[in-house]
Amino acid sequence: MSVVIDILSSLCLLVGALFCLVGAVGLLRMPDFYTRVHAASVVETLGAGFILLGLMLQAGFTLVAAKLLIVGLLIFFASPTASHALTRAAMLRGVKPHLAKGEPASKP
Repeated sequence: MSVVIDILSSLCLLVGALFCLVGAVGLLRMPDFYTRVHAASVVETLGAGFILLGLMLQAGFTLVAAKLLIVGLLIFFASPTASHALTRAAMLRGVKPHLAKGEPASKP
């Protein structure tokens, strides 16, 4: 059973690292503020979530796993809220999204 947990934990850590890597590339490659915030929120929610899940599997049923669960719940609720607040503030300040040529700008 320990081998199965080690494999699942390694898989979760690998998937989390992959999400973090893809999100970091997204932060560098995306054209405007709104798409960059989206890439960062995906990294924080999915990447950190999988990494925390992998660490919880390694910790077993201990106090460490409970603390990791609390951190995961905090990230799960705070990250989308912070991303929404940032994009709303940018929209209210007049930051325009990057549109493809020929697309009309929509009003909020």
